[in-house]
Amino acid sequence: MASPLVAGLSVAVAALAGKYGIEAYQAFKLRPATPRLRKFYEGGFQPVMTRREAALILGVRESVAQDKIKEAHRRVMTANHPDAGGSDYLAAKINEAKDHLLGQTRGSGSAF
Repeated sequence: MASPLVAGLSVAVAALAGKYGIEAYQAFKLRPATPRLRKFYEGGFQPVMTRREAALILGVRESVAQDKIKEAHRRVMTANHPDAGGSDYLAAKINEAKDHLLGQTRGSGSAF
């Protein structure tokens, strides 16, 4: 006698859970789109490169070890090297960022 009652209650609970699940999914689909955070730096380049801009270009923190800077430079440069279809301008900026973070200077500014 209790078995049909338990089965009926189980079906009712499953139906209610399904109903609320479908309603929650539909509300989720109708929510306004929120802009996602970008991992990469979207701004243009400054006339004179700052330490912050150099760190953003290479994707590292401003106070990072030299081996991490070189590793990040190698990673970014393989993706943007002119011989692999990348831009000469971006390659120059990436090299400038590495030099700026390592404390090396090559002239007064970018070649471009």
